[in-house]
Amino acid sequence: MSDRDELIDLVNRIMDCQGTEQQINDWMDEFKSRVPHPAATDLIYHHERELTAEEVVDLALAYRAVPLPAG
Repeated sequence: MSDRDELIDLVNRIMDCQGTEQQINDWMDEFKSRVPHPAATDLIYHHERELTAEEVVDLALAYRAVPLPAG
């Protein structure tokens, strides 16, 4: 199973509430630690439209910080 597939499985478990509150919190922490997006869980709960697990993972993995010029 690829890293992306593992993340999709993880997000599906979070979205489907397939565990206790503590397990879901642990899964959210794991998801946040494995992707570069600074607000990864917001993609699950607070996006302007409901996303699939695949869309959440793809957006979270695609995030790249934009370096600002030194001033």
